Amino acid sequence: MIDGRKQRISDAFGAAAEHYERHAGPQRLAASLVADLAQRQKPDGVARILEIGCGTGFLTRDIQARWPGAELIATDISPAMLAQAASHGLVAGTFLTMDGEAPAFEGPWFDLILSSLAFQWFDDLEGAIARLAGLLRPGGSLIFSTMGRGSFARWRAAHDGCGLAAGVPDYPTLDALRAMLAGHGDAFAFDEHYPLACGGARGLIAHLKGIGAVVPSEGRPPLRPGDLRRVMAAFDTAGGEDGYQVLFGRVTRGV
Repeated sequence: MIDGRKQRISDAFGAAAEHYERHAGPQRLAASLVADLAQRQKPDGVARILEIGCGTGFLTRDIQARWPGAELIATDISPAMLAQAASHGLVAGTFLTMDGEAPAFEGPWFDLILSSLAFQWFDDLEGAIARLAGLLRPGGSLIFSTMGRGSFARWRAAHDGCGLAAGVPDYPTLDALRAMLAGHGDAFAFDEHYPLACGGARGLIAHLKGIGAVVPSEGRPPLRPGDLRRVMAAFDTAGGEDGYQVLFGRVTRGV
């Protein structure tokens, strides 16, 4: 059972599932880098892989191509996203509806746990990382990407300039993520920036709706129409472009 906010997140992504990949340029890039990092970390000896937040399957398909002999369990909080990922016909694995920060597993099961741009929806990121790292077999790695504080900085600035609070969540800084990983013996984090050529406020809103990222932070109601128009005008006046700061992290369990 998932709570009210998590259900809204599931519903929003489910509504976007059929057209998600048409809008998800940065998501595609981040998933590819997660797969690259995983292959460099553990190119062979991989028997079982868990994916958290598979979405429509960008990373899922890459995992299957790189480790075709591994058992793959792909999970997502949205049944519609899981169905979309499974429908491509390019992946052999188990598809499981699951909240990634409450994994339905115990003990050291996995050689790799991979996730791309799902952790930003967690309520307790540090706790979730610890729980997932606990599912790694000796020598196994958790490798993930998540949104960083610099994401949508110009959209936030447009809100600030209008005296309003953006609904965009308060993503962690790179330093904050590194602090979360500091207690793990073998871990690191870095960031990448992906520009988003949205062509103005309407394009940015269309992008967010297209990928299902429309559930605001807790306690931040949607803007009134007049306030939204002011923010959109301020954003367009400032250039009408924005971008993603994506944080990447890796935790490896000692042998």
